Amino acid sequence: MSASAASTAGSTPIYRGPLPHVTTVERIPVTVYDLSAEASRAVAREIADLVQQRAAAGKRTVLGLATGSTPVGVYDELIRLHREEGVSFKTVVSFNLDEYWPMPPDALQSYHRFMREHLFDHLDIPADAIHIPDGRLPREGIHAACVAYEEKIAAAGGIDLQILGIGRTGHIGFNEPGSTLESRTRLITLDSVTRGDAASDFFGEWNVPRQAITMGVGSILAARRVLLLAFGEHKAPIVRKAVEDPACSHVSASALQQHPDARFVLDRAAAARLSRFESPWVVGPLDSMGLEWTPQLTKKAVIWLSLHLGKPILKLTDEDYNEHSLQDLLSCRGRAYDINIEVFRSMQGTITGWPGGKPGGGSADAFPKRVVVFSPHPDDDVISMGGTFIRLCEQGHDVHVAYQTSGNIAVWDESADRHVDFVEEFCKAFGVGTKTSGIADSIRQFLKAKSAGAVDIPELQTVKGLIRRTEARAGARYSGVRADNIHFLDLPFYETGRVRKKPIGPEDVAITVDLLERVRPQQVYAAGDLSDPHGTHRVCLAVILAALAEVKNRPWAGDCQLWLYRGAWQEWEPHEIEMAVPLSPDEVERKRMAIFKHESQKDRALFPGASDPREFWQRAEDRNRETARIYDKLGLPEYEAIEGFVRHGF
Repeated sequence: MSASAASTAGSTPIYRGPLPHVTTVERIPVTVYDLSAEASRAVAREIADLVQQRAAAGKRTVLGLATGSTPVGVYDELIRLHREEGVSFKTVVSFNLDEYWPMPPDALQSYHRFMREHLFDHLDIPADAIHIPDGRLPREGIHAACVAYEEKIAAAGGIDLQILGIGRTGHIGFNEPGSTLESRTRLITLDSVTRGDAASDFFGEWNVPRQAITMGVGSILAARRVLLLAFGEHKAPIVRKAVEDPACSHVSASALQQHPDARFVLDRAAAARLSRFESPWVVGPLDSMGLEWTPQLTKKAVIWLSLHLGKPILKLTDEDYNEHSLQDLLSCRGRAYDINIEVFRSMQGTITGWPGGKPGGGSADAFPKRVVVFSPHPDDDVISMGGTFIRLCEQGHDVHVAYQTSGNIAVWDESADRHVDFVEEFCKAFGVGTKTSGIADSIRQFLKAKSAGAVDIPELQTVKGLIRRTEARAGARYSGVRADNIHFLDLPFYETGRVRKKPIGPEDVAITVDLLERVRPQQVYAAGDLSDPHGTHRVCLAVILAALAEVKNRPWAGDCQLWLYRGAWQEWEPHEIEMAVPLSPDEVERKRMAIFKHESQKDRALFPGASDPREFWQRAEDRNRETARIYDKLGLPEYEAIEGFVRHGF
């Protein structure tokens, strides 16, 4: 079967409900859901049930609450339970984990404001029952206030249920590496990784406060029950350390191993590095984990063995399988020779130089195809699949590109000011634009007085959006897209002027449905990486899936394929790839030039993501070359670079 016509058959099974806990390897109970939304609903129901049970017994419920993007889904579901099912939270007393210091409560980045906007303004929790550390305190008053915070928790009867997230340093609350088990609420200096992760909220790491007030590890361990939530591929490495490695002070979350009633709640992406997912054959019998030797799991195991031993797939022997915990695979599937051939041919079948299919064949191989490439930000198309994008155009397909958001928050103020200066000079040179100077003055006055993280005025947002739009046009035209096939959707969920966005709504889906109905594509490409630190990729994919679900019964949709790309933040694992598009050295160079059209993101992007100093073009090239290197190590043809894709059913 050609890569372009591949199906989802044999892909990783979708688990309905939580997966079983593996006690022999995991040092703390772990519940894994297929989707983060499913996990959030389950946690919200657990909270609501506790509140209702205790209220029925005439007792209050003391909740420890967290901020950040992770618990937002839980809070959204609590709000729904309150509004639609009448769950009351009048008997709740809440204590938040932390707050930046110094930080006014009404600042955009304040956790006071976050909790009001995401939860407290929508529930019936009494105002005097809400407790959040005060970021306005003078330094000399912080110690006494922290002691008083602990006393308030004790006076309330202690925390019944504590909700946590986990940072990439393994911190819970703001308990950075080195925090002791005995630590209590205190002022702490933030780790550079933590400040880097928060940079997008503050429009630059230099604006992130260096300190914060946080409940201590000891404060958290004193809670009667603890639920730690983690979602997304970027959390997977630290989750494994916290769950499977011995507890240590360098990973604060590992302290939960000592708690009598603590549990990690993960989605499949955050659980990906746990042994039961990464190499379940090492953990124990597959049937104990609800698994069996499917073609997909067989493929994963053989690739793991090949890379682990540094031997091409076709050179693996029965002894290699037996000596590396894969005896069960041999007993189920037969000789190493036969398994090797099966997996090698599967990997070989992913490689195609014709991502849109070759001329001739049935409807699935119609040629040329109508193609829509969805790009969450104005540069994701060329960063993540630029080589395939160019090839689709060169091979004669009717390629459309749809930029889902304006990306206007990711433009430096200095860049916007320079473009305003250009427009002013242009208008003066040609004697046009009488309103230009007034708009320019307003923008410059705002920039002069602008505080860190302040929402841009509409005029400045428009300028920044135009910068991203013109760069996107240049990149798309360079790639070969016709001017009338370039679409700017400007999805409403994004247009807040802030890093935090609105939930997706019917209008976002309707805009996307309208484009699909007009183009009636036979191929759709969308961003499938969930590690985007702002969550925009995740939200944009949800919009596309909702739109495709709405049109799936249309006659044209029967021939439509959805392919997911990655690259800006992370790459697909080799066993996941269902279409591999090889790039020559010249094509790598052309892809790089397409990325360079996005000048506002060149050299130093405003939101580059944490702990990766490389520019986006460097990240993309390194990941594409690494994918090609892996294919070469497996014994497949050697290429300069490879862009990988996964087929998604809808």
